[in-house]
Amino acid sequence: MAARPFRQFVVKVHSRCDLACDHCYVYRHADQSWRRQPRVMAPRIARATAERIAEHAAAHRLRRVTVVLHGGEPLLAGPERLSSMARELRRSLDGVAVLDLRMQTNGLLLDEAFCAVLARERIRTGVSLDGDRASHDRHRVRADGSGSYDDVVRAIRLLGRPAHRAAFAGLLCTVDVSNDPDAVYEALAELRPPRVDFLLPHATWDHPPPRPHGDADYADWLITVYDRWNADDRPFSIRMFESVEAAASGEAGFTEALGLGSPDLVVIETDGSIEQADWLKTVGEGAPATGFHVLSDTFDEASAHTGFQARTLGLDGLSEQCRRCPVVEICGGGLYGHRHRSGSGFANPSVYCPDLLRLIRHVRAAPAPPRDTLEPADFTALTAGGERERTAVLRLAEAQLNLRRAMLAYLHQGGAGSAGAWQALLGMDGPALDAVLSDPAVHAWAVAACAAIARGLDVPDTALLDGVALATAVHARRSLELPVRVGPSGVVTLPTVGRLLLPDPASRPPAGTVPVVADDGGVRRADGGTAVWEPVRRLAVGGITLRLAHADDHRPTGAGGDRRPATWRTGTGRTDAGRTVAERAGTIPTDAGGTGTGRTEAWQRSLEAAWGILSPRQPHLAAALAAGVSTVVAVDGEPAEGAPRPPFGALALPLSAPPEDLALALAREWQYAKFAALRDLYDLGGAGRDALRRAYVRLAVARAWRARPGDADRERAAHWQREAIAALGSFADEAGDPAAAGRRLAADIGAAARALDEGA
Repeated sequence: MAARPFRQFVVKVHSRCDLACDHCYVYRHADQSWRRQPRVMAPRIARATAERIAEHAAAHRLRRVTVVLHGGEPLLAGPERLSSMARELRRSLDGVAVLDLRMQTNGLLLDEAFCAVLARERIRTGVSLDGDRASHDRHRVRADGSGSYDDVVRAIRLLGRPAHRAAFAGLLCTVDVSNDPDAVYEALAELRPPRVDFLLPHATWDHPPPRPHGDADYADWLITVYDRWNADDRPFSIRMFESVEAAASGEAGFTEALGLGSPDLVVIETDGSIEQADWLKTVGEGAPATGFHVLSDTFDEASAHTGFQARTLGLDGLSEQCRRCPVVEICGGGLYGHRHRSGSGFANPSVYCPDLLRLIRHVRAAPAPPRDTLEPADFTALTAGGERERTAVLRLAEAQLNLRRAMLAYLHQGGAGSAGAWQALLGMDGPALDAVLSDPAVHAWAVAACAAIARGLDVPDTALLDGVALATAVHARRSLELPVRVGPSGVVTLPTVGRLLLPDPASRPPAGTVPVVADDGGVRRADGGTAVWEPVRRLAVGGITLRLAHADDHRPTGAGGDRRPATWRTGTGRTDAGRTVAERAGTIPTDAGGTGTGRTEAWQRSLEAAWGILSPRQPHLAAALAAGVSTVVAVDGEPAEGAPRPPFGALALPLSAPPEDLALALAREWQYAKFAALRDLYDLGGAGRDALRRAYVRLAVARAWRARPGDADRERAAHWQREAIAALGSFADEAGDPAAAGRRLAADIGAAARALDEGA
């Protein structure tokens, strides 16, 4: 069987711990191999580990790898060893893959100096906390039996300060059904974590978990937390719940405890041994061992071990009972280690099977959290067009702005970006910030950033947040200076305002951070270094002004108009934001030759000609476009029907096309934009969503041809009308029992398509 790439590497930098938790799977379960491990990972093992990870990433062309510094208690290794490990990993992976470096700790040794190291080395750190004092100290105690709650909470508050918050990954809470779920939730929420992971206690059929209240105690406990979390409008990410929601809507989950996806995690012990996941320590002595070692073996060789291969079988690797289960695609049989029973091995349901079934059913049946919605008449007007469409578009734009503000708040809560940027933004909240948030590029970035936090990944391109703050200062007519981390492109983007270009790599500081100032004198480098300011180019047509944008700034986060991360669940909250656009089926074409002055003038003339055709034929459509479109992305050729599009507010247009073709593209791409915005707010059909999208867009194309005067044009209109109705038939076949919003939109499309026969 072919080797399967690992993407998550758990590196044991220290094998001992300064707590004596009675539920610990490393020290208190069947496998006691920790006793034979060296206390600290030696430098040559650390170096070999980093090189093996880089070797594996290069062999499989991995864009990103996640390394989790673990133990034992990793802080016992000391700040110097941790810094050295971080530098070794970055040195080895430089030019190979992006490093997402993390650590899981009990927090006892965290102080100002340690937190500064974590922030400097970009080590995103999770802290274990089981809730309120009584809940936490029930298990997480020192060797003398004293509780650790006070010291852990002190550490979490320290890590959550603005200077360190970028290094705060979240909290890990082990569920104990003897604890009050409301008290646990409130204690965790009070600390403002960016995310919380709830961990079911590691157990097997031979050693089942305690159930003092019934056969689904753990589901009832988690359901109480889930309902509180929803009622509080989801103030932070909870991976278990979001993974259920993602899997329920057809996406891959993002926890190995759920779903049928092939696990991609491997452990490196302090002596360099390559092992399977730690939770196998609950099964038996030596259960995680593979016999491979970083000094002598590659990770590809280790991945051929039967233990890893057994977990790549998906549905075929589950018990018969699991394969018959109606939620198997979501549950995936639960965590592999929880299925073990003497005699039958792992060919069993999870020991938490009743809990997983009840929890999944509850999450699937739960109503979506409150969100911005439209009036039924607005919903219809966005489909049927006509005089009311412009008013409906203004409400849709307001809902989009509220969504972008909510995502920005989530990113602030999650610790993304610099403290300086947030301080500036909080001081300029108002119309100036709203003006910057109107840029669809901010939406595209915020979705990817929120999804990264929800999945526990590094937030991409945090420099854009600095750009948002600087752009807001420009709109507010204030002076602001911020240090901005400049990437390999040498571009600092200020949405709605322009770009600061640093074309000469030699002029950039070694740390990659450049001071940028925005004031009455414009935007420039504060250190006097070489930079070129490129203001946003604009096109004016029909009394409105449109920004001419770069395609890379508006890369969507998924095909089919699906742009919301799982944590923003409105409807199903589906997302594919964990992958780059290049890893998905299709991309927006790149800029059509750049946005130079000569091309801009040519595009201006082309757009004016197209607008002159569209406006008299479809005046209500022109008014709606003027109300909802702020940005044009010039592309080479017409994007394919199923290709991703930019977020609401931007249109990807072939500006070099003949005027008639460009007029048609305006109508078509506007329909894509509206569908994307509706999909941000509603569940529009699950499996049938793509067919509904096709029907929605084909309706607009039919209407555009119907507005033309010739007989041949009417024949083309009839063709696209039939295509729209055919797509509705596909939607009915694929969607099964769609949500109400999907049914409503399908009915509106059908009514609007029939109205074309009446000359409407």
